[in-house]
Amino acid sequence: MRILVTGGAGFIGSALVRHLVAESDHEVLTFDKLTYAGNLSSLAPAMRGNRHHFIEGDICDAGVVAATFAAFRPEVVAHLAAESHVDRSIDGPGEFINTNIVGTYTMLQQALGYWRGLEGAEKAAFRFHHISTDEVFGSLGDEGYFTETTAYDPRSPYSASKAASDHLVRAWGHTYGLPVLVTNCSNNYGPYHFPEKLIPLVIIKALNGEALPVYGDGSNVRDWLFVEDHARALRAVFERGQPGETYNVGGNAERKNIEVVRAICAALDARRPRPDGKSYAEQISFVTDRPGHDQRYAIDAAKIRAELGWQPTLGFEEGIARTVDWFLDNQDWWQAILDSRDATRRRGQA
Repeated sequence: MRILVTGGAGFIGSALVRHLVAESDHEVLTFDKLTYAGNLSSLAPAMRGNRHHFIEGDICDAGVVAATFAAFRPEVVAHLAAESHVDRSIDGPGEFINTNIVGTYTMLQQALGYWRGLEGAEKAAFRFHHISTDEVFGSLGDEGYFTETTAYDPRSPYSASKAASDHLVRAWGHTYGLPVLVTNCSNNYGPYHFPEKLIPLVIIKALNGEALPVYGDGSNVRDWLFVEDHARALRAVFERGQPGETYNVGGNAERKNIEVVRAICAALDARRPRPDGKSYAEQISFVTDRPGHDQRYAIDAAKIRAELGWQPTLGFEEGIARTVDWFLDNQDWWQAILDSRDATRRRGQA
């Protein structure tokens, strides 16, 4: 198939592109604006073959999007392009409204016009797959899980913008018949993760001898999903999922934030001990919590497991070990980001 991946130079998008080029016969076009979090070097492994193409473009630019549809003629749109950092959304929500809501509207309109012009098998095969987050569901208590029927209750500008985009996608499916798919995933981690997010931030700050900031008391819980497992899930959904359906994707790996940080410290202690012989955990520093910080997320991924046969293959401990190893082995990748972009400064204190 021909697959158009928006946001394909970002963290999850590039993982999907690398997976498709390495593990399938699909032809892939990455469409990315290359904002601060977009990085062409994350696509380097996919650039070596002739089945990957790249266009620099903005999903809010209807003309460029329409021309891309016309030239590439995709059978699948995997729509990952989004502003995604909660802290940045607190400081500057406008960019999130524009990219996540207006950009998704633009993609839907152009996809609809393109799809209506298809015929026969091409029209029947087309899919618009919108990739979203579990943050749209709000905050859980100590028990329970998010399912595909959980009511939306977004709490941050980021999650509100993603919730709006989810509703738009479903509306275009119900109203216009566009064959849409929606997935909501838990927190991703792994190689090529932009340094502003918790796990890479802690790895890099630990190696640089800096304080390791933990919001509040570190008790907030997230369900962690290795990004390569997520890429496999996305492929399963757009290859075999039923149009109009939603699939939750989770890693079955709930951890408190402080547990995540300590696991990273332990992995670094084993692989690159501090010169003074102390644990990196000595660098942990509790800082003022994020405003409106959701307490707990947890995904019930029973539906995608039962209907599409997907489940995560990597446990949290092995995933953290592989992630730490990658960041230790690829300092050139993340150091170039630190040298050129303000990637690790604390944001989102309102």
